[in-house]
Order: sequence, then C-alpha cells, then structure tokens
Amino acid sequence: MNKMSRRVFLGTGAAAAALALGQLSPRSRAVARPSRQTVIRAKQGVKQTGELNLYSARHYDTDNALYQGFSDRTGLQINLIEAESDELIERLKSEGANSPADVFITVDAGRLWRAEEEGLLMPISSSVLTTAVPENLRDPSGQWFGLSKRARVIMYNKDRVNPADLSTYEDLADPKWRGQILVRTSTNIYNQSLVGSLIEVHGEEVTEAWVEGFVANFARPPEGNDTAQIQACAAGVGDLAIANHYYLVRLAKSSEPADQEVAQKVGLFFPNQRDRGTHVNISGGGVLKNAPNPEGAQQFLEYLASEEAQAIFAQGNNEYPVLDGVALDPLLASYGSFKSDTTSAAAFGRNNPLALQLTDRAGWV
Repeated sequence: MNKMSRRVFLGTGAAAAALALGQLSPRSRAVARPSRQTVIRAKQGVKQTGELNLYSARHYDTDNALYQGFSDRTGLQINLIEAESDELIERLKSEGANSPADVFITVDAGRLWRAEEEGLLMPISSSVLTTAVPENLRDPSGQWFGLSKRARVIMYNKDRVNPADLSTYEDLADPKWRGQILVRTSTNIYNQSLVGSLIEVHGEEVTEAWVEGFVANFARPPEGNDTAQIQACAAGVGDLAIANHYYLVRLAKSSEPADQEVAQKVGLFFPNQRDRGTHVNISGGGVLKNAPNPEGAQQFLEYLASEEAQAIFAQGNNEYPVLDGVALDPLLASYGSFKSDTTSAAAFGRNNPLALQLTDRAGWV
C-alpha cells in the first residue's frame, strides 16, 4: 500500500488549486467555495495502517461521521480536501500522474460523467458495490457508483395550489402555470441532469419544446439556490418551485422560526408517479486513475455502500440511501414514499451538455 506524507499532500494540493482556479471560467471563480483541508484519524487504540487522500465536493459536516467510521474500522487516516466539483476536476487534471488523490466524491451524475470523460477515474470490480448499488445508479464500466439519492421534486404553496392539480414534469410546460414556476439557473447541474433525463426519455426535439414551454411559465428570472426557490414559493412569488427534496427537510428541521414557517407553507409533490417515476440524481464517487492507494480507495467506496454508512447518509443529510432496507430520517419519511425513475444516471449525466444547449436556446439562463 502506497503512502503519501501529509506535507506533500497539502503542498501539491495548494499549488494545483491555484492553477485550477486560473483555468475556471469567471462565473465559476465567482461562486467557488474556498477549499477546506481536514485530517481524520482513527480513534484511540486503533493502529494507523496507512492513508487515504480524498477529494470531495460534498460540503456537509454530517459526512464527518462517515470518514470517522471508515478510519476507525480500517486504521486508514483520511486526508480530506473539500471544494467545488469543477474546481476539483480541474485540479485533478492539472496534477496529472502526480496527483495524491485516491478517491473523488461529488454530488451529481453529470460531474461523475465529466470526470470519466476526462480520463480521471479507473474501473473497479466489486461485488459489494454491484450488489448494493442499483444498476441504473452506477457506471456500466465500473468507474463510478451512486452512494446516495436525491429526488428533484415539485414544491408547491399549500395556500395557492391543490396538489391534485399536479402530475408530471411534462405538465409544467402547460400555459396554466404561466408566471408560477420558480427554479434556479440552467447552469446548475441538478437542472441539467433533470433536462438530461427528459432527453433520454423523449428525445431532443420533444424536450426542446418542453423547455420552451417551461421557461415561458417562469415567475421571475432564475436566481438563488434551491432554498431560495422554496422561500420564494412560500412568499407567493410563484406557486411552484423545483428543488431537491432535502432542502425542504432542512428548513423543517431548522431551529430558526422563519425557516420552519417556510416549511409549513410549502408542500412536496413527487412527479410522474403514474408513469416512469420521479427523477432521482445521485451523490457518488470513484477511484482515481492515479490513486496512490487504489486498494484503500475501493475499500472506502465499499464502506460507503454498507448499511452503517447508508444510515448516516439517510439520517445525517436527509438523503435517500441506495441500499434497500435502510431506515429513512423520520421527518423525510413523513413526506411519503414514491416511485423512482430508473433512467440510467450514466445516460442523463452524458446528456448534460446537450441539456445546457437546449436551455440556452430557450432563454433559461
């Protein structure tokens, strides 16, 4: 098992980060979060057996329980670098064969597809992962695996919308919703993957027509993140908001009365329950092609698919586990069960560039 010193890990990381930021577009640089570096060591009494260098675009403090659990189980010290996905991808490209990173974790199939297209990942063979992760939530060649699920749903103002009037994503292009839809920009990869899934189901021509009708129904020019869409929906700026499910759960769990009030005013609707099901994206990861410790990297991904880790995903960040039989967070479970769209994450990730072209042409900026 190869090791890399913490000093070398941070030194090469800092240099690569500076280069990577220089390669990002002005828009990307404007929204990039500063990278964060953390060391996670096994609990006292567990012998350190080596190191694992992790690049992660997940920015949830609750993930620390995942890292600690793995380190305690294996004795591997985790050297964690957290930054935005695009920054990490550029960083990995600039580091090349000298990269210290073993594992790449990110929050959307589109970015996993991009990492694969850039030749950053290596295929692995793991019966643990292929058993735990459904086929549609992993790369057919074994280069990346979904580790948690996030549903992109319709949020609605309870005082202004009867949920019986809601049905499908396709219906959101109907003129009856004129001036009522709130959504963030099309540069957001969650939206690109949603449109990418529609391309996979309906084809380019039909999806482009849908995008045009959808954009015509916007309540305002896109702005803000998913939380901002839900807040605007509660405030009556528009009647419907498109957002990932866990943003509403976070507001409902917040200690801030204003957040709780927003959550009480907004309902959650799972689209397309009478046909293919609700669009589900993933947070996932893969072993990097130049990993100094590929064995430990695979072991880490397998741990993330374990019942112990899947429970942390479910309870810590209100995500849906990929592993069947893992209990949901009680508040999340209160929103009800739903049928998931089984369109391949590899397919809608691959369709992201075309999705962005269609949204640009329709004026969804």
